[in-house]
Amino acid sequence: MIAIDGPSASGKGTVASRVAAQLGFHYLDSGALYRLTALGARRAGVHLPPVEHAIPPGLEQQLATHAAGLDVRFVGEQIFLAGEEVSLALRDEQTSREASRVAALGAVRAALLQRQRDFRVAPGLVTDGRDMATVVFPDAQVKIFLTASAEERAARRYKQLIGKGLTANIDDLLRDIHERDQRDASRALAPLVQDLRASLLDTTCLTADAAVEEVLRRYHASIDAPCN
Repeated sequence: MIAIDGPSASGKGTVASRVAAQLGFHYLDSGALYRLTALGARRAGVHLPPVEHAIPPGLEQQLATHAAGLDVRFVGEQIFLAGEEVSLALRDEQTSREASRVAALGAVRAALLQRQRDFRVAPGLVTDGRDMATVVFPDAQVKIFLTASAEERAARRYKQLIGKGLTANIDDLLRDIHERDQRDASRALAPLVQDLRASLLDTTCLTADAAVEEVLRRYHASIDAPCN
């Protein structure tokens, strides 16, 4: 079990999925579940209020109901919602912003907790998110907090969106990353923090391949370490 946490656009999803592929493990993109909740609710006509307004309890429960009933399948790098391939739609900026707000709701997190834990099956699991090591899989064998500078993360997100044919503005992306970092770190429920047992991996100056190799090195070192 490898749990990788970190802030938005730090590259944890790319690293985690590649590590899983190399080890022959299953992979869980926990953030996709919150993105799917936001996207599915919006498509069902459930819209979030402006960011300056709190989400009322009634709407929170509606979103939790959507989360609990998600018809989702993960097939390799493809994600299907109600039979429709939605991998690209999940990465647009509106869905990203809404997912960050949805993820701060206690009822939604409770609805998704067991669904995430159900992904833990043989031969192993690699997962990434904000609270994988601290809340969802606190007994994970390997815990890594993967990060990068805000500027580097904005640049990566920009390249990712442009590469997929989506429009993007680097200044808007950097501002959004700072806002998400603040929101994720300060939320009352399952805030983004480095677990005490997690090792830090700063990828600002690392390629994705180098980051993958470092995670694999730490995993194999944990296997080879003598029992205490």
